[in-house]
Amino acid sequence: MAAKPVKHTHEINPWVVAATVMLATFMEVLDTSVANVALPHIAGSLSASVDESTWVLTSYLVANAIILPMSGWFSMLMGRKRYYMFCVALFTVASALCGLAPSLGFLILFRVLQGLGGGALQPISQAILIERFPPEKRGMGMAVYGMGVVVAPVIGPTLGGWLTDNFSWHWIFLINIPVGALSLFMTSMIVHDPPYLKRRSFAEGLRLDYIGLSLLAIGLGALEIFLDEGQRNDWFGSHLIVLSGLIALVCLVAVVVWELHTKDPIIDFRVLKERNLAIGTMAMLLLGFVLYGSTTLLPLMLQTLLGYTAMLSGLVLSPGGLVILFAMPIVGVLLRKMQPKWLVVFGVAVSSMGLLYMARFTLDVDMRTAVTARIIQSVGLAFLFVPINTAAFSFVPRDRTNYATGLINLARNIGGSSGIAFVTTMLARRGQAHQQALVSHLTPSNPTFQTTLQQIAATLQARGMSAADALHQAYGMVYGTVQRQASMLAFADAFWLLGILFLGVAPLMFFMKKSKGAPSADAAAVH
Repeated sequence: MAAKPVKHTHEINPWVVAATVMLATFMEVLDTSVANVALPHIAGSLSASVDESTWVLTSYLVANAIILPMSGWFSMLMGRKRYYMFCVALFTVASALCGLAPSLGFLILFRVLQGLGGGALQPISQAILIERFPPEKRGMGMAVYGMGVVVAPVIGPTLGGWLTDNFSWHWIFLINIPVGALSLFMTSMIVHDPPYLKRRSFAEGLRLDYIGLSLLAIGLGALEIFLDEGQRNDWFGSHLIVLSGLIALVCLVAVVVWELHTKDPIIDFRVLKERNLAIGTMAMLLLGFVLYGSTTLLPLMLQTLLGYTAMLSGLVLSPGGLVILFAMPIVGVLLRKMQPKWLVVFGVAVSSMGLLYMARFTLDVDMRTAVTARIIQSVGLAFLFVPINTAAFSFVPRDRTNYATGLINLARNIGGSSGIAFVTTMLARRGQAHQQALVSHLTPSNPTFQTTLQQIAATLQARGMSAADALHQAYGMVYGTVQRQASMLAFADAFWLLGILFLGVAPLMFFMKKSKGAPSADAAAVH
């Protein structure tokens, strides 16, 4: 009896394929933010300082950034499906090890392994989705991918806070195990490599680009350390940060020059000759900058200034995530009728409006107002991710898709790290500036200050304090108010600047070539 022929991917419903590849990818993106709120618990449990525990985040981001742009090369070596399954397995096993880590050193080591396994999941799943959906449904495929990589960082802090508060920090890693196991099973049954994707082995002349790999790993590692540790170490006041910045600059410039002239590059920068992809990559860098920067700012403001718990501050962001979840399929439908650039311009305008609304927050802002502002911003974000990706990949040759997805995802991640570094630095510097300006008005000649001081002191004396103690505590209370006001003004400055910077995405769209509804087979058959 003849063997039953293998059912190829093109015979399987693309929505089933989309659900399969997004399982592990969603968990991987979630892990970029889920551990943030658990750092104090991790530090206390493993007898480490909070500063030392931040390497739990940095180690993951460094490993993630290094492996992202190399997914195309490894897919060619191992086959895309096999490499994807290997990464899912490594990510799942590393997650289990993170949950069982007996010390901070082991946890950091396992987070590196987790980052190496998870980094390739984003570009490979995106490449599969681009390929699986026909041109007229291309926007819907990108919407599925976008729901994973945009919503996951939003709900990450909420989920991390809930697991940590109700169970323990170990569960933020252990929860990946059943998801990873299900993803492996479904991938083995449903996903197949396309016929055009040709594997190459070392026996067939493929060589490992040791120089390119070394330059990339050192450069991206130094860049992540520069961004993540810069503010904590006073930026260029630290020899470590200066050295990291120089190493990153030299290595990343060198890797671009080297990869453009080597036969088998570990990263194919030549794909950026395609104008739409190059512009889309720049736009995605800015999108990551604003998305991660604002997602860091809002819960930090709510927790440090307004007394929200980690769980409650996460709930402020969650409605925005739900808006993105429901809006992205609508955007996918609109892409069948409109050019992507118009949707991006609309999205940038709305998202910037939400950020500028946040710039008007005061210490009296209520939860409803904060949720409303986040929803406005999120509506705009939903109109950005899908159209930018759709336009960027309109003319990329299908055999270069793996390289292109690696680069555009790397740009978003580097943008995210830069955005977080930017807002934390801005909060510190602008907070100091506003505090100095406010303190300059607290003088004996200021009648408002003197009246306030006397009223507070009188109230404290009425409660039984001595005149000297009441006056001393009144000064402390006024200074505490000044500090909170200065911090609030710094947050407002950061929101305002993010909103203005984000408007820079809109002009880029007018340099993109018009996306075709049915691209030619050899120019854009990636869809």
